Amino acid sequence: MPNGVAKQNLPTKICPACERPFTWRKKWARDWDSVIYCSDACRKKR
Repeated sequence: MPNGVAKQNLPTKICPACERPFTWRKKWARDWDSVIYCSDACRKKR
């Protein structure tokens, strides 16, 4: 049995720039609460 969480059970947020949902990534583990945009392109757009 693999360790971790199934992809369906990862937390999601809605990007305010593109209005699309994005899911948790391992690189955001420490600062998930402060992540607002799904990508650098969306961050630059706002």
